Amino acid sequence: MNLPVIVAPMFLVSNPKMVIESSRGGVIGTFPLLNARPTSVCEEWLTEIKEALPSEPWGVNIICHKGENPRYDEDVELIKKFQPPLVITSLGNPTPIVEIVHSYGGKVYSDVIFEKHAKKAAMAGVDGLILVCAGAGGHGGLLNPFAFVAAVKSFFNGEIILAGALSSGADVAAARAIGADYAYMGTRFIVAEEGNATDAYKDMIISSSSEDIIYTDAISGVNANFLIPSLTASGINVADLSNGRGKMDFDDHKAWRDIFSAGQGVAAISERQTIAQIVEQLKAEYEEACNRLNVLI
Repeated sequence: MNLPVIVAPMFLVSNPKMVIESSRGGVIGTFPLLNARPTSVCEEWLTEIKEALPSEPWGVNIICHKGENPRYDEDVELIKKFQPPLVITSLGNPTPIVEIVHSYGGKVYSDVIFEKHAKKAAMAGVDGLILVCAGAGGHGGLLNPFAFVAAVKSFFNGEIILAGALSSGADVAAARAIGADYAYMGTRFIVAEEGNATDAYKDMIISSSSEDIIYTDAISGVNANFLIPSLTASGINVADLSNGRGKMDFDDHKAWRDIFSAGQGVAAISERQTIAQIVEQLKAEYEEACNRLNVLI
């Protein structure tokens, strides 16, 4: 790796090309298994990635809660067959995944938004914890990263991956400075030419600021950060979302397709780029930030 960054698995956005170009560029590319439907398509994606990355790190994301992932059993079989070096678990108990992945020498990271969830995942034997803090795109948490990292370090000796509004190489350096091993970036890569984000989505990321982000459970039933302009374009009165209406009547796939998720770090994103260009920019910013820290010390 050239940079301690994991490109987060993004629903409907991540694809094999993103994973391959990310991992070839010196960061870790990942994708959600559920992005490839049906299972036969997922097998094709995994075959393509594994052949393109014989030695570079890459990973997949699996939803462990069977109620949220009706394809859970099939996804587990895909993990057994293709043996991704990194498996990221979300929602539910990661223990069965840990046993499978460790059997072939891979690693398991679990994303968590609360300390109690971090403790449960740690007890399950995961190799790393992804601390999804305030300002993260998708299903983000509300904890401050300084507090969350310190709390987790008091009981967990594995790898720590920090998520939440990280958009620059300086942010990566800051994550490292407070004790994280990796920065977890999603929103920064939505504008990548290789991804599946629509032109409208990419343009909205570029034109938005942190004030254009709303944290609500009305779209998916779980609190997440979304772009307000996409809600308005879908005919949703944002004022209604704070009135305790609960989840709105949306098909999940349509909700994430037409209502765009993003983190508060959108303000740092100003143009479309290839993944190679994004990584090179992050590397330069990271080195500059590390040099500043050295001077200060």
